[in-house]
Formats: sequence, structure tokens, C-alpha cells
Amino acid sequence: MAGNPDLVNLPDADRLITGLRDTGYEFTTAAADIVDNSIAANATTVSIDLELMSDGRKFVYFADDGDGMNDVQLFKAMRYGAEQRENLASLGKFGLGLKTASSSICKKFTVISRQSALDELAKLAWDLDHVSKINEWEMLKETVTDEEAEKFDELIGGKGTLVIWSKCDRLLGKIFQDPGGTQEKAAMTRLNNKLKKHVGLVYHRFLDFDDSRIHNVAIYVNGEKVVPWNPFFPQRSEQVLVAEQQEIEIELPDGGDTKAKVKAWILPHQKDCNAEEKELAQHSNKAQGFYIFREGRLIDSGGWAGIWGAPEPHMSLLRIEFDFDHSLDEAFHVDVKKSSIRFDPGLEEYLLELLNPVRREAERRYRRKSKQVLGERGIDHASSNISVQSTPNVAKPTVTEVDESTKTVVVTNKNGPSIRLKTPVEKASSPESLHIEAVDSFTDGGLWEPVFRSSADQLASVGVKINKLHDFYQKIYQRASSSGYSVQGMDLLLWAFCAAEQNHSNPELEEIFEDLRLEVASNLRKLLKDVEIPEGRELDS
Repeated sequence: MAGNPDLVNLPDADRLITGLRDTGYEFTTAAADIVDNSIAANATTVSIDLELMSDGRKFVYFADDGDGMNDVQLFKAMRYGAEQRENLASLGKFGLGLKTASSSICKKFTVISRQSALDELAKLAWDLDHVSKINEWEMLKETVTDEEAEKFDELIGGKGTLVIWSKCDRLLGKIFQDPGGTQEKAAMTRLNNKLKKHVGLVYHRFLDFDDSRIHNVAIYVNGEKVVPWNPFFPQRSEQVLVAEQQEIEIELPDGGDTKAKVKAWILPHQKDCNAEEKELAQHSNKAQGFYIFREGRLIDSGGWAGIWGAPEPHMSLLRIEFDFDHSLDEAFHVDVKKSSIRFDPGLEEYLLELLNPVRREAERRYRRKSKQVLGERGIDHASSNISVQSTPNVAKPTVTEVDESTKTVVVTNKNGPSIRLKTPVEKASSPESLHIEAVDSFTDGGLWEPVFRSSADQLASVGVKINKLHDFYQKIYQRASSSGYSVQGMDLLLWAFCAAEQNHSNPELEEIFEDLRLEVASNLRKLLKDVEIPEGRELDS
């Protein structure tokens, strides 16, 4: 049925084609949209070349050995809002990716294609300056240049498609004072490396020829084969959801239903990895969270997709693998760039319930290892021991008898002479630990406890043992470890508590003092529950 021509209201060509440049693409996501088209065209090899000319002009070439297009197909593919592909599972979706991705980086993009080596090359181009000048939706049909034909033969050979970005005014996002000079070359090198990393992650299933879930593609960037990076590090990570938890039935907007898949991976702590494994795992706060795949292609990574809040250090071992197919595009609100989705509130609630136990386990493993590592990390208490040793006139009990077999001492203190106290009695291993020592042998969860230690020149003297595994030691002492005075101040405070306790204690008061110490330790643990265990640069500083 024909419409009313009087009501046809075509968009302003100049304003719309220019406005579509600002759809939120970065170079890497724009490049990935072109690669999507290559994979949708059944390519087995894709090459991306970034070129900087001596005068500062920049070109990006995308070449694939896919099905290719004839003149009619190319014309349709270059239309903004191209026809829907017959294969709904195709990585292409809205018929906009080629155009919006290209124009977000350059003002002219050219497509050259053919379906066999015997065919003539078909060529069309969009030039935003040309559209702006005539204010019409008019493409350019130019002759294939010798340079373009050579590039096609070099990168493709027989059948396939070559996309050329020229007039690249947004490739680097900066105008260099010396076009084509050293600084701009360095910027192009950084962009090249960033692209390889992005492609290696987004298409890692396609690039991994041992992964049978999807057809394989080899991708090259400036002649270098891209290496896949699997963020789940399956060589050593543990997948912790059982089989029946890995499928989620989801209702479609039309009333039907389909299934999404989910896996939960807990990585080994970086302290348990060698240098090669650390490179493969790439532990970081930004890397934790959801990795969401549409038809095997990563479309969103990192962060918790609204299920939980911002990334936190103690969650850095957990990565969630979430898979869905094209039938859920509408339900998940897949955007034009295929770079993000939105979960339905009902699915969010389900995932929250499903993954909460996994989150707790990942957090437990992280904290356990972090505590172990910090427990092994030494803090210098020697200066504190020297301070106590060189200050003989402090108030403290005098030891008159030591019985190591019963772990008792007889002291003279504020309560009088011959007071027998049940206190650990030890021989000091060195002068540096005679009065103050941090240990990992506490069994009651306390922070500190008094001890009597004997030395070569005296029967025994008051000392303090500090629990290296208590939160106060790991979160406060470790942060203060680079400041000798801070550590020394805390050491002397705890030693002074012990000296005062032993100078006022007797058999009736011993349990009261012990209960007091344990209550202080418990309160400190509660007060510090939201303080993160320090690591990395915070410790190095």
C-alpha cells in the first residue's frame, strides 16, 4: 500500500550524517564493528593495517577473504539502515555498523569488493564533505585506483572485501605540531597495540583454534597475528557452578522462551602465579565481573552489570562468563555498537541469588591468601626492642623465679612479692625479639598477649607477642610499615600495656586482663571490617 508522498519527511542529509558520527564509538569498538561484518561474511582471515603518511595523513585498511559483494549487494550494504541479514545470528545487527563506526573515525570511507577473482572490483564511498556540500544522501562511485587494486591483491587476492578509512580526523583525537613526526608515530604505535589487545579479547573464541564453540578466524594487525586472550584463565581457574546452574531459562518478549548460559570462574591469587601465569590471568580490579557474549563475540566486559556495585579489590578473583544468542537482543536492549546490554530486573534478582555464594567464596579465597601473604611479609620491630632495652626505669614487675615446665613466673609487682603468674615463658631467639615479636601462632584471635622472655644476662623480662594475622596488624601495621616511628609507636604502646598488666596482675586478675585483651581485639576487628587489606603500590610505598 502506497503512502502519502506529502507526508514523507526525509532527514537533513548534512545534519544527520554528521550527527551520526557521535554515537559513542572509540577506535577499538569502531574497528570491531568492521571485523563483525567480515566474520558475518564467512571470512577466515581478516587483516587490519594502520598507516601514517609522512605528511600526517592517516589510513586504516580492513581486508577479509569473505564472500564479497557485487555492485547491487554493495549498494545495499552502503545504505544507512541496510536490509536485515538472512542469518539472524550474524554479528551484524542494525545495518548501521559499517557506516556509523567508520564515520565516527573518518570523514570518508570506501568499500571495494568482489565475489571471485574473475569479477571486476565493485567500489562505493561515502564522503561526509561531499554530502555536506550538496546536502544530499549521495555516495561517490569512483574508479578503483592502481594503489587500491594493489592493496586489494596484497591483503586479499581473490574474493573478499576491502574497507578503507581516509580523512581520519578522529583516529588519534589530537593534532600534532609535526604531522607524521616522531610523536605521531609513537601515538600510532600505541593505537596499534591497543587494537591488538582489544581484538584479542573480543574475538578470543574465534581466534583460539582449539575452541570448537565457534568457527575460527585469523586476524592480523599490521601483519602481526593477534593472540587470543581468554579472561577466564581456564588453565588454572576453577569453574564453580554445577551443570544445572549453568543454564538460565529466559522468557522472550513474544511469549516464547530461550536459554542463556552462565559460568563463574575463580582465578588463582596472583601470589600463587608465576610470571607467565600472571600475564595470562592479568589480575586487576577492572578485569573482575561480567564478560557478556553475543553469538560468541564479547560485547561487554568488566564491572558487575548492576548486580553489585563498583569493583572492589577482594572481588578481583571472580569473573562471570555470560552467553546469549540473537533471540535475546530485544530482551537485553543490545545497543547499536553491540557494546553493552541491560538485564531485566527479574534476571538481575536471579543472578544475585545464584552468584552470591560464588562471590562469598571468591572473597574468602582472596582474603585468606592476602592475609597469608601479609603474614609472610616482615615488619622491622628491632628499633622497638632497642627502645625498651635502653629504658630500664619504666614501671614493670621484677622476676624472681621462672618455671618453664609449668609456664609460670614468680614476680614482685604492685600487689606484693611472690606473685605467681601463668604466662608464656620463652627463651629469646635474638636480642631483636626479646621484648617485642610478631608471630602467627595465636589461636584465640587476640591482637597481643604478654610473655616473659629470658636472656643471657637476666632471668626474664616482660615482652609482648603481636598477632600477625589480626586485621589490625595486616591493615594498620602493614600500611605503617614504611614509617619506622609509626610501627615503633604501636609496638611500644602494646608493650606498655603488657608491662602494666603484669605489674598489676595476680592469679585472680589474670582472666580479667585476658578477657579485656580479647574484647579489644574483637572490637578492633569489627571497626576495621570495611578497611581493605593493603597490597601492591600501597605496600610498596
